[in-house]
Amino acid sequence: MKRKQIKTKKEEIVNYWFFEQLIDECGLSVDASEAHERCWRCGCEKRLERCHIVPESLGGKDEPSNLVLLCHRCHIENPNITDPEIMWDWLRAYGVSFYDTFWSVLAAREYEFIYNKSFYEEIVDMGISVDEKLENFIKKTIKKLTKETSYHFGHPYLNPATHAGLYRMLVKRIAKEYGKEILSPDHNKRRKLWGF
Repeated sequence: MKRKQIKTKKEEIVNYWFFEQLIDECGLSVDASEAHERCWRCGCEKRLERCHIVPESLGGKDEPSNLVLLCHRCHIENPNITDPEIMWDWLRAYGVSFYDTFWSVLAAREYEFIYNKSFYEEIVDMGISVDEKLENFIKKTIKKLTKETSYHFGHPYLNPATHAGLYRMLVKRIAKEYGKEILSPDHNKRRKLWGF
């Protein structure tokens, strides 16, 4: 079955939410001045898609009050349910203060989930000072390590797990450079959080 084409224009959606309804921008990853060109979830400047708040398949209408603007990547992940408040909860839960940092923040959270501590906690635990020398080493090494990653088939971006792996490879290189040892993550702690 072919989907109906959305007729509501992107400008109508932005005008409705930011100039008619005066939605509170606090907690969103975008503000009114750039809501027509930046994803409302991640804040990245991308080609935007019109996304139903309540899906068409669940009775959602093609009108500005039922649409938001998301990049393709975020559109795939949005909640598909009949309660419109959930969309706004989801958008605000992921709000970032600075443009183009969303995916790095998600990768840092993924790293912490996998290794039970943040990237910088790993550095501090090894007794390494976060100074200009380390920052320069990180910048130089991250460029090299990026060449040791790839996009997952069909995706035009590095996912958070790949970014987290990149950070872990960086921690290993830092440890080697400074002659330090990395403590192994406590996976039993993670299993307890999952209840098994």
